[in-house]
Amino acid sequence: QVQLVESGGGLVQAGGSLRLSCAASGRTFSRYAMGWFRQAPGKERELVAAISSTGGSTNYADSVKGRFTISRDNAKNTGSLEMNSLKPEDTAVYYCNAKAARSVGGYMVVDDYWGQGTQVTVSS
Repeated sequence: QVQLVESGGGLVQAGGSLRLSCAASGRTFSRYAMGWFRQAPGKERELVAAISSTGGSTNYADSVKGRFTISRDNAKNTGSLEMNSLKPEDTAVYYCNAKAARSVGGYMVVDDYWGQGTQVTVSS
C-alpha cells in the first residue's frame, strides 16, 4: 500500500503560481511512476503531467506545457507540481497518482494509488 497526501492548493488570480506537493508513505515510492491528474466540474479526470520512477522522464498535457513542471524527490518520498501562468481553465481538483506494474505468477498486476485531491481555483 502507498498513501498519498496532496497539499498546496488554493485560490489564485490568473497569471499567478501555485506549487502542489504530494507526500507518499508506505511501500517504496521510488518503484512507482507518478502523475498529477485534474478533474473540473462536469469533466472527466485528465492527466496533466507524469514522471518516471527515477525522475528521468517527464510528460505533459499540451494544455500545460511550458507552464507546469513536475518533479520528485525519492529520498524524501515526495512529488510536486509547479504551476505558473495559471489560467481560469486550470481550475479543478488536482490528484496525485502513483502507479507500478509487477509480475505475480506470470500475470501483470498494476498497483494504482490516489490521493484525496486538492482544490485549485484560478480567478479571472
